[in-house]
Order: sequence, then structure tokens, then C-alpha cells
Amino acid sequence: MNRLRPKFQSKQTITINAPIEKVWAFNQDLSRIPVYHPRVNKVDLISGKQFREVGVSYRCHLSDGKNTCVEKDIEIVPLEKIVTVFTADTMGLTKLLPDYIVESTVKQIDNNSTRVEISHFYSSSNWKAWLLNFIIKSKIARQTMDTLNAMKMNIENEY
Repeated sequence: MNRLRPKFQSKQTITINAPIEKVWAFNQDLSRIPVYHPRVNKVDLISGKQFREVGVSYRCHLSDGKNTCVEKDIEIVPLEKIVTVFTADTMGLTKLLPDYIVESTVKQIDNNSTRVEISHFYSSSNWKAWLLNFIIKSKIARQTMDTLNAMKMNIENEY
């Protein structure tokens, strides 16, 4: 898919000591999101599919107990990348950042290690979006690193 991306905002990277196939398989199972995403405690499979594929949507229930967000995978290149968009949420973020895209990539370093990168793209064209970005950009980076570290721990400990 050759879709124009909104403005690049940040990228977080980690090396997981596991083969790329194991890392990829772990991330394909949507029901595992609460295992490694510290802000998610439950996932509803809106599309009725447990595994990622283009067009599959799922609702994440956040750990605060009151908020949710709906995500949809729009591009998947096996053993390379997953592109996800946020289609709705109960916090108003999709209204302020309607073009928020997350691109997760995996790259084999050697037979037993894989680099995982999560990149964030969104426009901050109006003053509210600019202010929100100023406030949340570093928080998004920290939470993404927490997610990557939990993913690493789970995969390396054989999930």
C-alpha cells in the first residue's frame, strides 16, 4: 500500500532475542494485546477474528476501566510490518488526531534476534492538536517503550 503518511512523530525500537517468526506470530494474535500492552486490560474482537489481517478491527478496553479505543489494521506485509489506524475512542483523541497511524515493523538481525520498531504518524495542524501533541508526545514514547519491553519479556520467556 502506498498511502501518504501524516507527519512522523516518534519511533521506539527494541531488540528481542527470538527468531523473527516467533516475534511475528506473537504479534498476530489480537487476544494477546493485554499481555504486553500496559494500558489495555481487555480486547473485543469486533470483526470476529482473533488474528490480524487487513480490515480487521478490535476494541481495546483501557486499564482505567472507563475508556476504549477501536483500532483497525489497514496493511500487513508478512514478517515485515503492520499498519494500524485508530478509528474511534471515548477520549476524543480521534477527533483531534483523525489521521493517527501506527506502523510496527520487524527485521531479522540474525537467526535468534529481531528488531521491532513502532513508529507514530499524525498531523498536528490546528492549535488544539499542536497543544495535545506537545503534552502527549513524550508520554506516547514512554508507553510504547513499556509495551515493547513487556513484549520482549513475554516472547523471550516463551509466552
